[in-house]
Amino acid sequence: MNLILCGMMGAGKTTIGIKIAELTGRRWYDTDGVIVDKYGKISDIFEYYGEAHFRKLETETVRELVKMDNLIISTGGGLVLKSENNALLKENGKIVFLRASFETLSKRLIVDGTRPLLQTATESISDRLARLMKERAPIYEHVADYVVDVDGKTPEEIADEIVKMVGEK
Repeated sequence: MNLILCGMMGAGKTTIGIKIAELTGRRWYDTDGVIVDKYGKISDIFEYYGEAHFRKLETETVRELVKMDNLIISTGGGLVLKSENNALLKENGKIVFLRASFETLSKRLIVDGTRPLLQTATESISDRLARLMKERAPIYEHVADYVVDVDGKTPEEIADEIVKMVGEK
């Protein structure tokens, strides 16, 4: 059984995924990292091929990862928006939604210039983030087997909470 972390960009999926892997001895994969290793920078994929192509690469990556067992998988923020990805992940996994407030995400993302979906000429980063949260939060909550609030907690505290919640410790 795999453990999958979902949530908004900036929620801590990568950091917490690594911490959970350290606590449990499981292998950790980041879907965005797998894509970068195979195809190059995500910002370049968005720029040259578009978001739709990137989403296809995400699904290919999910298909590969779900063939393995006992993994910790940190997903890209938009991966669970595609129902095919959710069905694949749930075949052999439990999904944990890392829920972060707008304030927490804003603090983390305003200084991060590497997020293609926040780089738009028509909206401020703050407005774009608010819109994405409004669109995505209900989907994250719907697909999640567990929801963990991350505000005000260290990555170690969150990882420990998840490990206990899913019965790993």
